[in-house]
Amino acid sequence: MPAPDWENLDYFLDEEEFATAVTVTRADGTVLSLSGIYEDQYLDAQLGEYRMDTESPRLWCKQSDVPGVNRGDTCAVDGITYDVMTAPQGDGTGMAMLDLAPRPHA
Repeated sequence: MPAPDWENLDYFLDEEEFATAVTVTRADGTVLSLSGIYEDQYLDAQLGEYRMDTESPRLWCKQSDVPGVNRGDTCAVDGITYDVMTAPQGDGTGMAMLDLAPRPHA
């Protein structure tokens, strides 16, 4: 088996390997279907007497797959819809991160 080509983002974001199918719905109604790597980190920070524990979900995807995505859009991963909290944050390799937040329960 040949070695993986990590510079080929389509190979890296293969849904049979690391990635999962994602649907991003922009505020204007445009729907984007893409592959991304979802992380649901847990953050437990303390500053003096103040303690915060919260989820910190985010999505890594190709920067070219998320044009025009911005705060106020939504992102569906594995049947769960999240609010997009930031515009895509590029990392200089062609990948971008979207900060997500769980949607309030109706």
